[in-house]
Amino acid sequence: MNQKVEIIYEDNDLVVCRKMSGIAVHTAKLVQQDLEGQLRNYFAAKGEENTQVFVIHRLDQPVEGVMVFARNKRVAAELSRQSRERNMSKCYLVLAQGVFAEPTGVLEDYLLQDKKKNTSQVVKQGTQGAKYARLKYEVERVYKAEDFSNDGPMGKQDRQISKSLQPYSDISLVRVQLDTGRHHQIRVQMAHAGHPLIGDRKYNPGPIWGYFPVGLCAVKIAFVHPTTGKNMEFEVKPRGQAFQFVCQDHIG
Repeated sequence: MNQKVEIIYEDNDLVVCRKMSGIAVHTAKLVQQDLEGQLRNYFAAKGEENTQVFVIHRLDQPVEGVMVFARNKRVAAELSRQSRERNMSKCYLVLAQGVFAEPTGVLEDYLLQDKKKNTSQVVKQGTQGAKYARLKYEVERVYKAEDFSNDGPMGKQDRQISKSLQPYSDISLVRVQLDTGRHHQIRVQMAHAGHPLIGDRKYNPGPIWGYFPVGLCAVKIAFVHPTTGKNMEFEVKPRGQAFQFVCQDHIG
């Protein structure tokens, strides 16, 4: 896979880009290209001496959205501190199954990661190795099951999408603000709350979506520039097929 990286902002200290669904942020597999490598290649192709990039935070491989990388160790340390101390704001849009009892709320759980299976689960407080996880959510819109009928002038791909959606009931478009950054946090907590994400093969026991990526996008990130002290904020819109089909009249 030789995709062209999409740069949103860059300077000598950091680079902000859009991660595409399906590409890993960093991988040890030599045959698999990752976003870190794409960025190094991007700066090398520009003829820049400094092609280093430092990972500050991660997105799961099937997740799309906006990310920031540092271009030197000093900036990496400061951005990592902001992320660790929750001074780096991260906002997500998700497509969740069902209708929430409350339109806004907070989910608080303890998550235990299984590194061998690359999964996490909600466990009781005090479980050895478990980490506290907290997020805030706000339902932006609910899409009813009848919205996903096969009626109307749809193309072949749209009909496949519609057929995949039919086994589901209502679908909620939800904005999520992370207060902690745990392994698969949004996916696990939403599933535990009874609202697994559409297309999530790991945590959604519902019908398989075939080629669909998970309905999760990191839409906004905000932080303080380590050198200039300027407040930086960047926002993107989801491009995943599920978002485009379900929310085409809402997200543009």
